[in-house]
Amino acid sequence: MTARPPGAAPPPVDFGEFYQAHFHRVAVQLYAYLGDHAEAQDLTQEAFCRTLERWDRISGYDDPSAFVRRVAWNLATSRLRRVRTAVRHLARQREEHMPGPSPDRVVLLAALATLPTAQRQAIVLHHLAQLTVAEIADQLGAPEGTVKSWLSRGRAALARHLTERQEAGRA
Repeated sequence: MTARPPGAAPPPVDFGEFYQAHFHRVAVQLYAYLGDHAEAQDLTQEAFCRTLERWDRISGYDDPSAFVRRVAWNLATSRLRRVRTAVRHLARQREEHMPGPSPDRVVLLAALATLPTAQRQAIVLHHLAQLTVAEIADQLGAPEGTVKSWLSRGRAALARHLTERQEAGRA
């Protein structure tokens, strides 16, 4: 950043003059890059603030506006990266709305909840997981006759519970 372009005017020594001479040009560039006028002005302002902090050194550069421009463009590029990252994150975090359970499912789950644990496990494994009596017996570590008993008793209890619910609904 020490080489001054041929025919370029020497940089103003006063920061206020420098700011007035270059702010608009940098802000317009960032606006074209970002598509957001307010963001472009904010980032240009930030670049000039960073320049002011080092003005005693930067004012001696052949082209201090190149420093401001580089800082402003780096800030804009970082801003775009952060926005892209935030958008990707939000897309992954989007809440998915699922329909609620049907009334029949609610009634069935309530009925299953009334069964003793062993009967409930046997019913779920046999009717929902479609395991055989032998597979259920193996998984639960119980004799096949016991599993058959759990299935029979569980079905009877479910039938009573669901029949009672149905009759209560008609009344």
